[in-house]
Amino acid sequence: MIFSKAAGLNDSVFGKSQEPIKMMLTDQKEAFESESVIDKIFCMDETGNFAEKYTYETSLGDFEAVGEQGAYPESSFQEGFSAIVEPDEWKLQFSVTQTMIEDAKMGKVKQKAYGFMKSYHRGREKFGLGILNNGTSSSMLFGNNNKQFDIRGADGLALFNTAHPSKTGGYGTQSNYISNPFSYDALCLAEEAMQYIRNDDGEIMDISPDTIIIPSKARIKKLVFDAIGAEEGSPNTANNSFNFQYGRWNVIMTPYLNNTAGITAGTDTWYLADSKWMEMYEGLIFLDRIPLNVRSYVDEKTDANIIKGRARWVAKPNRWNGILKADPGLSGTLLT
Repeated sequence: MIFSKAAGLNDSVFGKSQEPIKMMLTDQKEAFESESVIDKIFCMDETGNFAEKYTYETSLGDFEAVGEQGAYPESSFQEGFSAIVEPDEWKLQFSVTQTMIEDAKMGKVKQKAYGFMKSYHRGREKFGLGILNNGTSSSMLFGNNNKQFDIRGADGLALFNTAHPSKTGGYGTQSNYISNPFSYDALCLAEEAMQYIRNDDGEIMDISPDTIIIPSKARIKKLVFDAIGAEEGSPNTANNSFNFQYGRWNVIMTPYLNNTAGITAGTDTWYLADSKWMEMYEGLIFLDRIPLNVRSYVDEKTDANIIKGRARWVAKPNRWNGILKADPGLSGTLLT
């Protein structure tokens, strides 16, 4: 965050309030960042350009046995699917009245400052996780003005789809969208399915999911930690053999993830991801162009101190391969 105040503000009644306001904004920024999960799901990137293009190259063929002094076989690659990510502009402001400062109502100022920063970081969190919530669609509406954002991946399809194509035509369509409710067996099946995801030429991509992402709901928390939290499966049940899922998973829980409308207990939406693959190959992009700039000035009509914030950023899917969504009861692939 970059904080600046207008020339001459030090000489006004608001001058001595600027540093405390800046500290309040900074404290709330750090508090929200410590609870954020988007940097654990998205590849956080920065740019100095109006937009960035994210792409990859298809794989080369395998080494071949050629015999003594055999010629080197040639193999080529081509550009894979690409995504253009263009940061949007985000703004908000709040005011501090002269009366508040004259009467030393710093508690009210603190509330306004905290609310301002919470709005900024909550918006980023809701936008990023909104991509997961709406990831079976090609677009999502966001904000009070219902602005429409394109959230298709680089292959031109929704992030979660049952028919992701091959760029080279070297392999058939693939799915990262299933309809299994969470269970120990569903986790095993989803992990296996992700490990056999193939690249454009049909080669196994060596994806190793390590992260479970769930809504912050008690019923699915219990299912998840029952499945992965005991070394010997479920105690006092017939399913008490060695649990090979024990200790292998990072679990991300957030209240900003939605559930399918009308669901019943045990059928919450959940996700599986390979966090290392998503970071290395830029699976989901969160792109910052201009960090939050906060400036302060006095309104001549009201004598209030106006504090404005402006930033440029956006989030968008790029590659689907490293993340899978389970939406029980909907049209995803049923793993058996």
